[in-house]
Amino acid sequence: MRFCIHRGAKEIGGNCVEIESQGKRLVLDIGLPLDAELEDTPLPSIKGLAEADPSLLGIVISHPHQDHYGLAHKVRAEVPILIGPAAQRILEVASIFTPGGISFQNIIPLQDRAPIAIGPFTITPYLMDHSAYDSYAVLVEAEGNRLFYSGDFRAHGRKGKLFRKLLRDPPKGVDVLLMEGTNLGREDAQAIQSEDDLEKEFIRHFKAAKGLVLVYASGQNIDRLVTIFRACLRTGKQFIVDMYTAAVLEATGNANIPQHGFKNLRVYLPSRQKWKIIETRSFDLAKRHRSCRIFPEELADEALRSVMLFRPSMRGELAKAKCLADATLIYSLWRGYLDRQDGQRLQEWLMQQGIILVQCHTSGHAAVKELKKLGDAMSPKDTIVIHTAVPVLAAEQFGCSTPGSTEWVQVPKYRRVRAWARQSRNIGKRDSG
Repeated sequence: MRFCIHRGAKEIGGNCVEIESQGKRLVLDIGLPLDAELEDTPLPSIKGLAEADPSLLGIVISHPHQDHYGLAHKVRAEVPILIGPAAQRILEVASIFTPGGISFQNIIPLQDRAPIAIGPFTITPYLMDHSAYDSYAVLVEAEGNRLFYSGDFRAHGRKGKLFRKLLRDPPKGVDVLLMEGTNLGREDAQAIQSEDDLEKEFIRHFKAAKGLVLVYASGQNIDRLVTIFRACLRTGKQFIVDMYTAAVLEATGNANIPQHGFKNLRVYLPSRQKWKIIETRSFDLAKRHRSCRIFPEELADEALRSVMLFRPSMRGELAKAKCLADATLIYSLWRGYLDRQDGQRLQEWLMQQGIILVQCHTSGHAAVKELKKLGDAMSPKDTIVIHTAVPVLAAEQFGCSTPGSTEWVQVPKYRRVRAWARQSRNIGKRDSG
């Protein structure tokens, strides 16, 4: 068994790894690179993506973030897609509202720790804690070799127990660990807050608010939406989500997640989303949520007791609704987005409206200490850090190399002593003495 990292070896996002065994191939993720446009980004040079090739057996999509599935829009519809069932439903409902959504035709569902045999490969998914719902790592086995692909993960979310379970019971005999390293080199990643910590911050901001609280967060970050809803319950606020987010919450299929029918949850239909529903004739979706709808003319009277999920496209209609007096906007996304052109425009609008801006966010990716814990638990023959902007730092901290984007790597049959693991053992000896 051998593999080639086509994208993601030296950048955050755009992951794409090809694995070959006995003339058959699998692809792990088919991501659109961050800051890239779909129309301008070609598919990786992998046979079978755009033209028929029976040696390509399928594409594993680890989770529903565009930097891991975005180029699937250009892949032949006949190619089997291995994806979590909830992730697939989320992407399908997202296709009503955004060009990033997609509906797959040939699906093989992933299920936690349930092996899938396909050609010479056995694929075992591992459900992971990540900001995207229904995220998986995968163990790929062939010819007696084992490669573990971490996808994106963390340990400080609302599903952190999944990471701890993996540490307690990792797959044995892993030859290669392909592990994400998003937070390597990020100064703000040294003290990562948990979602529970974040909930306390939201509660503090909600209590201090003198008007409507707007929260700018991803409609697909289910953990964050749960955090906000819990903070609303503890402060007597109602949580207003847009129709897109309501549809995503429903698509999880998890009755424990806040959605239509939950007390203190209301649904607002922004004008742009209204036109999307009309264009796609998705009238049943709007009908299912009608009983908990809130309308523009109600927002001013409901402002003081409300927390509202915000989209920049809603700026005009919110101002027209006259509900922004003494409002606060809580920015719950990566802070680096505020430095971009769209972020600058948003800040200018907030200043014009007299809206207070505060930040309340935590990473969707693992802290460096958690990366090391995973490496220690797996004890692979070789570790390669991907999904990182600092491969040199990855080499320093994990004693690993980074293959080139066209380089095929044979799964090793030898055990290489990793510098960071050796250092960890030495530290343990000094501490015990």
